Amino acid sequence: MNLALRDVRYHLGSFVFTTVGIGLLLMIVMGMGGIYRGLVDDATVLIDRIDADLWVVQRDTRGPFAEVSRLPAALEDRLRAVPGVSASRRFVSHTIQREHAGRSVRMTVQGLAWPEDHGAWLPLIAGRSLDTAHFGLIADRSLGLDLGETLQLGQDRYTVVGITAGMISQAGDGMAFFTSNDAQAIQNDGDGESQRLERAARSARVGAADIGRIQPGLIERAGGSSGNVPVLAPPPVSAVQVWVAPGTDPAQVARTIAGWGDASVYTSAEQRDLLLAGPVDKSRRQIGLFRALLIAISAIIMALVIYTMTLDKVHDIALLKLMGARNRVIVGLILQQSLLLGTLGYAIAWLLGQRIFPLFPRRVLITGPDLLMLAGIVVGISVLASGLGIWKAMRVRAGEVLS
Repeated sequence: MNLALRDVRYHLGSFVFTTVGIGLLLMIVMGMGGIYRGLVDDATVLIDRIDADLWVVQRDTRGPFAEVSRLPAALEDRLRAVPGVSASRRFVSHTIQREHAGRSVRMTVQGLAWPEDHGAWLPLIAGRSLDTAHFGLIADRSLGLDLGETLQLGQDRYTVVGITAGMISQAGDGMAFFTSNDAQAIQNDGDGESQRLERAARSARVGAADIGRIQPGLIERAGGSSGNVPVLAPPPVSAVQVWVAPGTDPAQVARTIAGWGDASVYTSAEQRDLLLAGPVDKSRRQIGLFRALLIAISAIIMALVIYTMTLDKVHDIALLKLMGARNRVIVGLILQQSLLLGTLGYAIAWLLGQRIFPLFPRRVLITGPDLLMLAGIVVGISVLASGLGIWKAMRVRAGEVLS
Protein backbone atom coordinates (compact mmCIF):
# COMPACT_ATOMS: atom_id res chain seq x y z
CA MET A 1 0.00 0.00 0.00
CA ASN A 2 1.44 3.36 -1.07
CA LEU A 3 0.38 6.02 1.43
CA ALA A 4 1.34 8.88 -0.91
CA LEU A 5 -0.98 7.68 -3.72
CA ARG A 6 -3.83 6.95 -1.31
CA ASP A 7 -3.55 10.42 0.16
CA VAL A 8 -3.52 11.96 -3.34
CA ARG A 9 -6.70 10.07 -4.24
CA TYR A 10 -8.30 11.26 -1.01
CA HIS A 11 -7.41 14.93 -1.76
CA LEU A 12 -7.61 14.59 -5.56
CA GLY A 13 -9.29 17.93 -6.30
CA SER A 14 -6.81 20.10 -4.43
CA PHE A 15 -3.87 18.07 -5.72
CA VAL A 16 -4.97 18.47 -9.35
CA PHE A 17 -5.41 22.24 -9.08
CA THR A 18 -2.08 22.57 -7.29
CA THR A 19 -0.34 20.49 -9.96
CA VAL A 20 -1.82 22.58 -12.78
CA GLY A 21 -0.66 25.76 -11.05
CA ILE A 22 2.86 24.41 -10.65
CA GLY A 23 2.77 23.27 -14.30
CA LEU A 24 1.85 26.75 -15.52
CA LEU A 25 4.68 28.26 -13.48
CA LEU A 26 7.16 25.73 -14.84
CA MET A 27 5.88 26.42 -18.36
CA ILE A 28 6.86 30.07 -17.91
CA VAL A 29 10.32 28.99 -16.70
CA MET A 30 10.62 26.69 -19.71
CA GLY A 31 9.44 29.45 -22.04
CA MET A 32 11.96 31.96 -20.69
CA GLY A 33 14.74 29.48 -21.37
CA GLY A 34 13.37 28.96 -24.88
CA ILE A 35 13.19 32.71 -25.52
CA TYR A 36 16.81 33.00 -24.34
CA ARG A 37 17.93 30.28 -26.75
CA GLY A 38 15.80 31.70 -29.55
CA LEU A 39 17.29 35.15 -29.06
CA VAL A 40 20.84 33.83 -29.36
CA ASP A 41 19.99 31.62 -32.34
CA ASP A 42 18.20 34.44 -34.19
CA ALA A 43 21.13 36.77 -33.62
CA THR A 44 23.71 34.34 -35.01
CA VAL A 45 21.73 32.38 -37.61
CA LEU A 46 22.99 34.42 -40.57
CA ILE A 47 26.65 34.29 -39.49
CA ASP A 48 26.42 30.53 -38.99
CA ARG A 49 24.58 29.95 -42.28
CA ILE A 50 26.97 32.03 -44.40
CA ASP A 51 30.01 30.52 -42.65
CA ALA A 52 32.54 32.93 -44.16
CA ASP A 53 36.15 32.63 -42.99
CA LEU A 54 36.54 36.39 -42.52
CA TRP A 55 34.29 39.46 -42.29
CA VAL A 56 35.79 42.74 -43.52
CA VAL A 57 33.99 45.78 -42.08
CA GLN A 58 34.42 49.52 -41.77
CA ARG A 59 37.54 50.56 -39.86
CA ASP A 60 37.15 50.59 -36.06
CA THR A 61 33.59 49.24 -36.15
CA ARG A 62 32.31 45.89 -34.92
CA GLY A 63 30.54 44.86 -38.08
CA PRO A 64 27.09 45.12 -39.67
CA PHE A 65 25.35 43.02 -37.00
CA ALA A 66 26.49 45.17 -34.06
CA GLU A 67 26.50 48.67 -35.56
CA VAL A 68 26.40 50.59 -38.84
CA SER A 69 29.24 49.67 -41.20
CA ARG A 70 29.93 51.30 -44.56
CA LEU A 71 32.57 50.14 -47.05
CA PRO A 72 33.25 51.09 -50.68
CA ALA A 73 31.90 48.46 -53.05
CA ALA A 74 35.27 48.34 -54.84
CA LEU A 75 36.77 46.68 -51.75
CA GLU A 76 35.25 43.40 -52.94
CA ASP A 77 37.54 43.40 -55.99
CA ARG A 78 40.55 44.55 -53.98
CA LEU A 79 40.15 41.64 -51.57
CA ARG A 80 40.24 39.10 -54.40
CA ALA A 81 43.82 40.21 -55.10
CA VAL A 82 44.99 39.37 -51.56
CA PRO A 83 47.17 36.21 -51.54
CA GLY A 84 45.25 33.27 -50.10
CA VAL A 85 41.75 34.66 -50.80
CA SER A 86 39.63 32.33 -52.92
CA ALA A 87 36.41 34.37 -52.97
CA SER A 88 34.91 37.60 -51.66
CA ARG A 89 31.31 38.75 -51.69
CA ARG A 90 29.66 42.01 -50.77
CA PHE A 91 27.12 42.05 -47.95
CA VAL A 92 24.28 44.56 -47.62
CA SER A 93 21.97 44.69 -44.61
CA HIS A 94 19.43 47.21 -43.34
CA THR A 95 15.94 47.28 -41.81
CA ILE A 96 12.84 48.83 -43.36
CA GLN A 97 9.16 49.12 -42.44
CA ARG A 98 6.51 49.55 -45.11
CA GLU A 99 2.73 49.42 -45.49
CA HIS A 100 1.53 46.44 -47.52
CA ALA A 101 -2.00 45.11 -48.03
CA GLY A 102 -3.34 47.25 -45.21
CA ARG A 103 -0.77 46.19 -42.61
CA SER A 104 2.70 47.21 -41.50
CA VAL A 105 5.53 44.94 -42.66
CA ARG A 106 8.90 45.28 -40.93
CA MET A 107 11.77 43.31 -42.45
CA THR A 108 15.55 43.10 -42.43
CA VAL A 109 16.76 43.44 -46.02
CA GLN A 110 19.76 41.26 -46.86
CA GLY A 111 21.59 41.71 -50.15
CA LEU A 112 23.04 38.65 -51.89
CA ALA A 113 26.16 39.09 -54.06
CA TRP A 114 24.51 38.27 -57.38
CA PRO A 115 25.40 36.39 -59.57
CA GLU A 116 27.82 34.43 -57.33
CA ASP A 117 25.22 34.02 -54.59
CA HIS A 118 21.71 32.92 -55.58
CA GLY A 119 20.59 32.13 -52.03
CA ALA A 120 20.82 28.38 -52.55
CA TRP A 121 22.18 28.03 -48.99
CA LEU A 122 18.94 29.39 -47.51
CA PRO A 123 16.53 26.89 -45.84
CA LEU A 124 13.78 27.09 -48.47
CA ILE A 125 10.41 25.55 -47.62
CA ALA A 126 8.71 26.74 -50.82
CA GLY A 127 9.65 28.27 -54.14
CA ARG A 128 13.19 28.66 -55.43
CA SER A 129 16.33 30.73 -55.07
CA LEU A 130 16.95 33.95 -57.03
CA ASP A 131 17.46 33.40 -60.76
CA THR A 132 17.28 36.98 -62.02
CA ALA A 133 19.35 40.07 -61.22
CA HIS A 134 16.39 42.24 -60.29
CA PHE A 135 12.92 42.35 -58.76
CA GLY A 136 12.90 38.98 -56.98
CA LEU A 137 12.99 38.30 -53.24
CA ILE A 138 13.11 35.39 -50.83
CA ALA A 139 11.07 36.11 -47.69
CA ASP A 140 10.94 34.42 -44.32
CA ARG A 141 7.52 32.98 -43.58
CA SER A 142 7.22 35.14 -40.43
CA LEU A 143 6.68 38.14 -42.74
CA GLY A 144 3.34 36.69 -43.83
CA LEU A 145 4.06 37.01 -47.56
CA ASP A 146 2.83 34.36 -49.98
CA LEU A 147 4.69 32.81 -52.88
CA GLY A 148 4.13 34.93 -55.99
CA GLU A 149 2.94 37.96 -54.04
CA THR A 150 4.30 41.34 -55.14
CA LEU A 151 5.60 44.04 -52.80
CA GLN A 152 6.12 47.73 -53.64
CA LEU A 153 9.48 48.97 -52.32
CA GLY A 154 10.61 52.35 -53.54
CA GLN A 155 10.06 52.80 -57.25
CA ASP A 156 9.93 49.08 -58.05
CA ARG A 157 7.75 46.06 -57.38
CA TYR A 158 9.35 42.84 -56.16
CA THR A 159 7.92 39.34 -56.45
CA VAL A 160 8.27 36.68 -53.74
CA VAL A 161 9.97 33.72 -55.43
CA GLY A 162 10.92 31.73 -52.32
CA ILE A 163 9.91 31.23 -48.69
CA THR A 164 12.39 30.41 -45.90
CA ALA A 165 11.93 29.33 -42.29
CA GLY A 166 13.83 30.43 -39.21
CA MET A 167 15.66 33.36 -40.82
CA ILE A 168 14.99 35.98 -38.14
CA SER A 169 17.16 38.98 -37.27
CA GLN A 170 18.38 39.79 -33.77
CA ALA A 171 15.54 42.31 -33.43
CA GLY A 172 12.96 39.60 -34.17
CA ASP A 173 12.18 40.84 -37.69
CA GLY A 174 11.86 38.41 -40.57
CA MET A 175 14.60 38.57 -43.20
CA ALA A 176 14.04 39.23 -46.89
CA PHE A 177 16.80 38.40 -49.37
CA PHE A 178 17.35 40.43 -52.55
CA THR A 179 20.27 40.80 -54.92
CA SER A 180 22.78 43.31 -53.53
CA ASN A 181 21.91 45.87 -56.22
CA ASP A 182 18.22 45.68 -55.37
CA ALA A 183 18.98 45.89 -51.64
CA GLN A 184 21.04 49.04 -52.23
CA ALA A 185 18.33 50.53 -54.44
CA ILE A 186 15.80 50.00 -51.65
CA GLN A 187 18.17 51.49 -49.08
CA ASN A 188 18.98 54.59 -51.13
CA ASP A 189 15.50 55.18 -52.49
CA GLY A 190 14.26 58.76 -52.15
CA ASP A 191 11.22 60.70 -53.22
CA GLY A 192 11.17 62.54 -56.54
CA GLU A 193 11.44 66.01 -55.01
CA SER A 194 14.60 65.09 -53.09
CA GLN A 195 16.21 63.72 -56.24
CA ARG A 196 15.26 66.83 -58.21
CA LEU A 197 16.78 69.13 -55.58
CA GLU A 198 19.96 67.04 -55.44
CA ARG A 199 20.41 67.20 -59.22
CA ALA A 200 19.74 70.95 -59.26
CA ALA A 201 22.33 71.46 -56.51
CA ARG A 202 24.91 69.44 -58.47
CA SER A 203 24.24 71.44 -61.61
CA ALA A 204 24.60 74.71 -59.68
CA ARG A 205 27.93 73.66 -58.17
CA VAL A 206 29.35 72.59 -61.55
CA GLY A 207 28.04 75.77 -63.23
CA ALA A 208 29.74 77.94 -60.62
CA ALA A 209 33.10 76.21 -61.15
CA ASP A 210 35.60 77.09 -63.87
CA ILE A 211 35.34 73.64 -65.45
CA GLY A 212 31.60 74.15 -65.84
CA ARG A 213 32.12 77.38 -67.75
CA ILE A 214 34.75 75.78 -70.01
CA GLN A 215 32.75 72.59 -70.63
CA PRO A 216 29.00 73.39 -70.44
CA GLY A 217 28.17 69.76 -71.25
CA LEU A 218 29.24 68.80 -67.73
CA ILE A 219 26.39 70.85 -66.27
CA GLU A 220 23.85 68.74 -68.14
CA ARG A 221 25.51 65.51 -67.02
CA ALA A 222 25.67 66.68 -63.39
CA GLY A 223 21.93 67.31 -63.47
CA GLY A 224 21.19 63.75 -64.53
CA SER A 225 20.98 60.47 -62.65
CA SER A 226 23.66 59.80 -60.03
CA GLY A 227 24.59 56.58 -61.80
CA ASN A 228 25.62 58.55 -64.89
CA VAL A 229 28.01 60.83 -63.01
CA PRO A 230 31.40 59.07 -63.24
CA VAL A 231 32.98 60.86 -60.26
CA LEU A 232 30.26 59.62 -57.88
CA ALA A 233 31.13 56.31 -56.26
CA PRO A 234 28.58 53.46 -56.24
CA PRO A 235 26.57 52.98 -53.02
CA PRO A 236 28.58 51.54 -50.12
CA VAL A 237 28.12 48.02 -48.79
CA SER A 238 27.79 46.92 -45.16
CA ALA A 239 30.63 44.38 -45.21
CA VAL A 240 32.55 41.98 -47.43
CA GLN A 241 32.68 38.25 -46.77
CA VAL A 242 35.95 36.47 -47.47
CA TRP A 243 36.72 32.79 -47.99
CA VAL A 244 40.37 31.68 -47.96
CA ALA A 245 41.85 29.01 -50.21
CA PRO A 246 42.29 25.47 -48.81
CA GLY A 247 45.57 25.13 -46.95
CA THR A 248 45.82 28.87 -46.31
CA ASP A 249 46.00 30.21 -42.76
CA PRO A 250 43.05 32.62 -42.26
CA ALA A 251 45.04 34.44 -39.57
CA GLN A 252 47.74 35.35 -42.09
CA VAL A 253 45.14 36.71 -44.54
CA ALA A 254 43.49 38.63 -41.69
CA ARG A 255 46.82 40.22 -40.73
CA THR A 256 47.32 41.39 -44.30
CA ILE A 257 43.86 42.99 -44.48
CA ALA A 258 44.19 44.48 -40.98
CA GLY A 259 47.14 46.52 -42.25
CA TRP A 260 44.85 48.51 -44.53
CA GLY A 261 43.78 51.90 -43.23
CA ASP A 262 40.13 51.70 -44.25
CA ALA A 263 38.99 48.28 -42.96
CA SER A 264 38.86 46.01 -39.94
CA VAL A 265 38.67 42.23 -40.19
CA TYR A 266 37.12 39.58 -37.94
CA THR A 267 36.71 35.84 -38.12
CA SER A 268 33.17 34.42 -38.00
CA ALA A 269 33.73 33.37 -34.37
CA GLU A 270 34.87 36.90 -33.45
CA GLN A 271 31.93 38.45 -35.29
CA ARG A 272 29.60 36.11 -33.39
CA ASP A 273 31.17 36.99 -30.03
CA LEU A 274 31.00 40.71 -30.76
CA LEU A 275 27.32 40.38 -31.60
CA LEU A 276 26.49 38.45 -28.44
CA ALA A 277 28.57 40.81 -26.29
CA GLY A 278 26.95 43.88 -27.85
CA PRO A 279 23.32 44.29 -28.92
CA VAL A 280 22.18 40.92 -27.53
CA ASP A 281 24.05 40.98 -24.22
CA LYS A 282 21.61 43.00 -22.09
CA SER A 283 18.60 41.07 -23.35
CA ARG A 284 20.35 37.77 -22.63
CA ARG A 285 21.29 38.82 -19.11
CA GLN A 286 17.83 40.18 -18.35
CA ILE A 287 16.11 37.00 -19.53
CA GLY A 288 18.64 34.87 -17.61
CA LEU A 289 18.08 36.78 -14.38
CA PHE A 290 14.31 36.67 -14.82
CA ARG A 291 14.50 32.92 -15.36
CA ALA A 292 16.59 32.43 -12.21
CA LEU A 293 14.04 34.51 -10.29
CA LEU A 294 11.18 32.34 -11.58
CA ILE A 295 13.01 29.18 -10.52
CA ALA A 296 13.47 30.59 -7.02
CA ILE A 297 9.78 31.54 -6.87
CA SER A 298 8.84 28.03 -8.04
CA ALA A 299 10.90 26.52 -5.22
CA ILE A 300 9.26 28.78 -2.63
CA ILE A 301 5.73 28.07 -3.91
CA MET A 302 6.31 24.31 -4.00
CA ALA A 303 7.73 24.41 -0.46
CA LEU A 304 4.67 26.31 0.77
CA VAL A 305 2.34 23.91 -1.06
CA ILE A 306 4.00 20.84 0.47
CA TYR A 307 3.99 22.51 3.89
CA THR A 308 0.28 23.27 3.58
CA MET A 309 -0.44 19.71 2.47
CA THR A 310 1.49 18.48 5.50
CA LEU A 311 -0.56 20.71 7.82
CA ASP A 312 -3.72 19.12 6.40
CA LYS A 313 -2.33 15.70 7.38
CA VAL A 314 -1.21 16.51 10.93
CA HIS A 315 -3.96 14.30 12.39
CA ASP A 316 -3.13 11.44 10.01
CA ILE A 317 0.61 11.72 10.75
CA ALA A 318 -0.07 11.67 14.51
CA LEU A 319 -2.23 8.57 14.04
CA LEU A 320 0.55 6.85 12.07
CA LYS A 321 3.03 7.61 14.83
CA LEU A 322 0.57 6.31 17.44
CA MET A 323 0.29 3.07 15.45
CA GLY A 324 4.08 2.75 15.53
CA ALA A 325 4.96 3.87 12.00
CA ARG A 326 8.63 4.69 11.56
CA ASN A 327 9.83 8.14 10.59
CA ARG A 328 11.05 6.91 7.19
CA VAL A 329 7.45 5.99 6.29
CA ILE A 330 6.28 9.53 7.00
CA VAL A 331 9.31 11.06 5.26
CA GLY A 332 8.63 8.84 2.23
CA LEU A 333 4.99 9.96 2.17
CA ILE A 334 5.90 13.65 1.95
CA LEU A 335 8.89 13.20 -0.37
CA GLN A 336 6.94 11.02 -2.81
CA GLN A 337 4.10 13.53 -2.96
CA SER A 338 6.56 16.36 -3.59
CA LEU A 339 8.28 14.45 -6.41
CA LEU A 340 4.91 13.49 -7.90
CA LEU A 341 3.83 17.12 -7.79
CA GLY A 342 7.02 18.26 -9.54
CA THR A 343 6.95 15.48 -12.15
CA LEU A 344 3.33 16.01 -13.13
CA GLY A 345 3.83 19.79 -13.16
CA TYR A 346 6.82 19.38 -15.47
CA ALA A 347 4.78 17.15 -17.81
CA ILE A 348 1.94 19.69 -17.90
CA ALA A 349 4.45 22.48 -18.62
CA TRP A 350 5.93 20.58 -21.55
CA LEU A 351 2.55 19.62 -23.05
CA LEU A 352 1.12 23.14 -22.77
CA GLY A 353 4.34 24.64 -24.09
CA GLN A 354 4.11 22.58 -27.28
CA ARG A 355 0.77 24.25 -27.98
CA ILE A 356 1.40 27.77 -26.73
CA PHE A 357 5.05 28.55 -27.58
CA PRO A 358 4.51 28.52 -31.40
CA LEU A 359 2.01 31.37 -30.91
CA PHE A 360 4.62 33.68 -29.35
CA PRO A 361 5.72 36.66 -31.50
CA ARG A 362 9.38 35.70 -31.04
CA ARG A 363 10.84 32.26 -31.58
CA VAL A 364 10.93 30.00 -28.51
CA LEU A 365 13.66 27.42 -29.05
CA ILE A 366 13.40 24.46 -26.67
CA THR A 367 16.45 22.18 -26.81
CA GLY A 368 16.98 18.71 -25.38
CA PRO A 369 19.81 19.73 -22.99
CA ASP A 370 17.67 22.58 -21.64
CA LEU A 371 14.77 20.19 -21.00
CA LEU A 372 17.07 17.77 -19.16
CA MET A 373 18.57 20.60 -17.11
CA LEU A 374 15.12 21.89 -16.15
CA ALA A 375 14.03 18.35 -15.25
CA GLY A 376 17.01 18.09 -12.91
CA ILE A 377 16.15 21.48 -11.41
CA VAL A 378 12.54 20.37 -10.84
CA VAL A 379 13.72 17.21 -9.05
CA GLY A 380 16.06 19.29 -6.89
CA ILE A 381 13.30 21.80 -6.11
CA SER A 382 10.91 18.96 -5.22
CA VAL A 383 13.40 17.42 -2.80
CA LEU A 384 14.22 20.79 -1.21
CA ALA A 385 10.56 21.79 -1.03
CA SER A 386 9.71 18.58 0.81
CA GLY A 387 12.18 19.54 3.53
CA LEU A 388 9.81 22.10 5.07
CA GLY A 389 6.98 19.57 5.16
CA ILE A 390 9.24 16.87 6.60
CA TRP A 391 10.43 19.28 9.30
CA LYS A 392 6.81 19.95 10.28
CA ALA A 393 5.92 16.23 10.21
CA MET A 394 8.83 15.34 12.50
CA ARG A 395 7.52 17.83 15.08
CA VAL A 396 4.08 16.19 15.23
CA ARG A 397 3.56 14.19 18.45
CA ALA A 398 1.52 11.01 18.53
CA GLY A 399 -0.62 12.43 21.31
CA GLU A 400 -2.00 15.12 18.99
CA VAL A 401 -4.37 12.53 17.54
CA LEU A 402 -6.43 12.81 20.74
CA SER A 403 -6.60 16.63 20.65
